Amino acid sequence: MTMFRLNKYLFAIATVVVFSHPVFAQESESAEELAKKLANPVAALISVPFQLNYDENLGVDDTGDRFLMNFQPVVPITLNDDWNIISRTIVPVISQENVFGDGNKASGLGDTIQSVFFSPKAPTDSGWIWGVGPVFLLPTATDDKLGTDQWGAGPTAVALKQSGPWTYGILVNHVWSETGPENQQAISSTFLQPFWSFTTKTAVTFTLNTEASYNWRADSDKWAVPINAMVGKVFKLGSQMVMSRVGLRYWVAHTDAGAEGLAARFEVTLLFPK
Repeated sequence: MTMFRLNKYLFAIATVVVFSHPVFAQESESAEELAKKLANPVAALISVPFQLNYDENLGVDDTGDRFLMNFQPVVPITLNDDWNIISRTIVPVISQENVFGDGNKASGLGDTIQSVFFSPKAPTDSGWIWGVGPVFLLPTATDDKLGTDQWGAGPTAVALKQSGPWTYGILVNHVWSETGPENQQAISSTFLQPFWSFTTKTAVTFTLNTEASYNWRADSDKWAVPINAMVGKVFKLGSQMVMSRVGLRYWVAHTDAGAEGLAARFEVTLLFPK
């Protein structure tokens, strides 16, 4: 499927779901608050996102493409009256073709990223919300071409502020590999995700972020930097609260074999407010 056709289908779906779904006056406030909580990575809200990404121009010959579905459950756990533990998991399901220039396809699970944040329930006096904890790389890939076959761990942190309809902040982590094949380069990778979002009274959220990574062990082209622009809406589907979101991203920097140019994202998130 070409990038043009994929974008056309995604935006057709998003136009119907994001902008045409009715939100009744009684539900609007609740939907708006849920949308704001979704903009907060350490909010006390159970959410289950299914995030579909499509990238082109992968591989050293720029001839590969990839569909990536991230299953990303977020589960808050009450530690005591003052603290929450927030579990954030990313399990990738991948289907790719010709990424290694051999014309072959590979499909299955990729490596799992598990983050655990210890976060105060109340913001600071200046209004900042934060969380810190460990992040783990788990070698769950079902194919050697879809993962690193290495265990890894490191620190992660998030800090953000919410002021009226605005949310802005940054999420960071760094992963070092602990074990892996002797003939494979060890991992030392930093992830940076600054984000900005604006939520309207009708629970429509406009988001701009980047999901930049820096490979400290690469010989060249250490940065991979996509800029993501997304729009989404919280609404009620039967008895289930849902957010649907669609967006585009552009790779302003990429590794030798990484994705290039324009890419697309479509996301559906199931919400389970208390």
